[in-house]
Formats: sequence, C-alpha cells, structure tokens
Amino acid sequence: MTVIATESLSKRYPRVTALDRLSLDIGPGVTGLVGANGAGKSTLIKILLGLSPATEGRAAVLGLDVATHGSAIRERVGYMPEHDCLPPDVSATEFVVHMARMSGLPASAARERTADTLRHVGLYEERYRPIGGYSTGMKQRVKLAQALVHDPQLVLLDEPTNGLDPVGRDEMLGLIRRVYTDFGISVLVTSHLLGELERTCDHVVVVDGGKLLRSSSTSDFTQTTTTLAVEVTDSDLHPDGAAALSRALARAGVGLAASEEQGLPGAGHILLVEATGEATYDIVRDTVAELGLGLVRMEQRRHHIAEVFRDHDQQQLAAKGAGGDGA
Repeated sequence: MTVIATESLSKRYPRVTALDRLSLDIGPGVTGLVGANGAGKSTLIKILLGLSPATEGRAAVLGLDVATHGSAIRERVGYMPEHDCLPPDVSATEFVVHMARMSGLPASAARERTADTLRHVGLYEERYRPIGGYSTGMKQRVKLAQALVHDPQLVLLDEPTNGLDPVGRDEMLGLIRRVYTDFGISVLVTSHLLGELERTCDHVVVVDGGKLLRSSSTSDFTQTTTTLAVEVTDSDLHPDGAAALSRALARAGVGLAASEEQGLPGAGHILLVEATGEATYDIVRDTVAELGLGLVRMEQRRHHIAEVFRDHDQQQLAAKGAGGDGA
C-alpha cells in the first residue's frame, strides 16, 4: 500500500524553485522528511493537503489525486502546522472539540474523541485551562491532538519539536512513534534535526533545495561499519584517558580511524578504532583494563543521516573541481 506518491512534482515561484521534479513512494509507518530550512518540506505538505497547486507533476495521498480530491484528502488526513495557530482565550477541550466538529464529527463523538485524544497526548488534567497559559510543549501537544482527533489515516507533522527543550523533544518523539504503533495511523514528520528522525522513523526522505537526495529505510541509513566507538573515563594515573588509550592501542598494532567530527583520532573521550576482527574487541578491553580506565561503551559505529548531506556536498565540490580543471 502506498500512502504518499509523487511523480516529477515541481513548485516554482517567480524567483525560486521550492520543489524540483520530486518523485517519492512512501508506504505505511513513520516517515521522516528531513532537510534544511528552505529545502521544500512545508511546500510539499501544502501540496499534499491540496492547499497549494503544483507547477507540474502529480501527487496522490491515500490513492487520491491532490489536484482533484483536496477535500477528501483533508477528511482523512490530520495536519499539525509548524507555527502557532492556537486561540489563547479558549481551553484545549474547546479548541479540539471545535476542530473535531470541523472534521465532521457529531457533537457527542467530538467530545468523546477529544477527551481520549487529550489523554493520549498527556493534557487530560490540564484540558480546561486556557491555552494562552500553556507552555510551548503543552501547545505543541494541543496541535498534535487536533491533528489526531478525527481518527485520520495519515498525519502530517511540520517541525513538531520546534521550540522544545531536549526532554520535551524526547517526549514528543515518543508520542509520534505511538501514533503509529498504538493506533496504526501513518505519519509524515518534517524536521531539520537529523538525529530525531534516526530514532523515530521507519523511513527517511532527504531533500535539499527542492530535490531528492535519498529515500530509504532508516536501517539502510544507519548500517553498522567496521569502526568501533570506544568511550572511556579518566583515571588518576591517566588524566587524559583517551590519549593514553590511543597510544597504547597504537603500540599494540590497532589502528585508529579519524574522527569525522574533528578530523582527529578520537573526539574528547571517544576513540574510533578500526576493527579487523573479534580480536580487536579483546585487545581494546584488555588495554583499557591495564591502563586502569573505565570503559563506558564499546560498540560498532553507525552511519548517520547527516553523512548523506556531507557526501552530497563533497560530490558537488568534486564535480565543480572537475569542471574547473576542464576549463
């Protein structure tokens, strides 16, 4: 089953191209749409909701053409906008009931669904307070509740963690994950914070400048490598534990991989070690013990979604360099 499909989808304005021949095929589950600000994420959502016409190409949501079935799509889809759109002088209950009625639910069903949804997002005890007195995190939960209240088949969440502290982001990401695992509602969530999508999504779509860079499962993005991430604590004898371990491993013939964060063999107390087999684990463990250091973790390093952007930038620079050589 395809939840969202686009074919050569483009959106052009007089001075900018927001989407450039974007072709996607997204199935059920939690899908992350990642890209920097201005990458075209919000534009795509508006087109999928039938609120903004595409310049060219086609798009379908739940099998419905966005160009001709916008109203039917909006009946089956929930939408959480990026920016605040909440009336400060009404309660969460009043607002979410109103949005449920706008979606076509009868009054009694709207009230019942509102109570259930506010309980799900953690606002049940605060449901009668005016929204104007809510924290940023609580307002984001109200926005999520109104997107879910009519029991849609799909929800589109535009930057749902904006303005939240780390704890609030983790809680919101947990709620988003449960939208699918608990209720079977598919999710398309946009974010410019790459790490959020790695932890939350089944599938990730990476866009830049309106163009598709990559679309694949999260597990494909984060495959393990033969590099070990080794984190250690210092000791009285070795106040710089990572440096001492680096020297000892070099003497033992274990190679170090350059840290991509700093271009150095190890960043802070973490070393990236080249693993040539199971013996490497034993050598690292024994060396840490001999030095009297504490071993916090030793695990195979994983690729990160950020590397897609870095690889893309490097390819562009290489292409420009090749063009310059030929000039």
